[in-house]
Parts: sequence; C-alpha cells; structure tokens
Amino acid sequence: MPKIQWERLPREKWAHLRDRAKERRISEEDLFELAEWKAQDPDVPDGEWFKDFGTFKLCGSGRLPSTFLLAGQAARGRRL
Repeated sequence: MPKIQWERLPREKWAHLRDRAKERRISEEDLFELAEWKAQDPDVPDGEWFKDFGTFKLCGSGRLPSTFLLAGQAARGRRL
C-alpha cells in the first residue's frame, strides 16, 4: 500500500486543502490531530479513501490527499 504524499504536492492541491480547511473551519486542535496521524506515516489504498477524525474528515485518492469534509458530510471510498 502507498503512503500519503505530503511533500511536493501541486500548488493547486495545497491551495485547495488550505481553502477547505479555512472554509470548513477546521480547528488548530483538529490540525494537530491530523499532524499526529500523519507522523505515523499511515498506509492508504490505491483508490479513494477517507480518515474520519470525528469533527472532520480527510479524503484522498491513492497517495494524494484531496479535501477536507465536515463531520456530517458523506465521504467516498475506503474508511481508514
């Protein structure tokens, strides 16, 4: 299984993630929880996936993170 690619993401991808975090008011505490999970260098499947943190979800496809969703928003793919 691949690892999430956080380094060298395309500029558009970083801008989208930043904008969604602001728009959906992902808290600093939530981002610390994301950072702790990221530090574990988790495996992700090749297809669509999401990680539910309770107050928000991180969604991705293969190695690339793609967006943040709010807790009540439906996510597609495999739950991590």
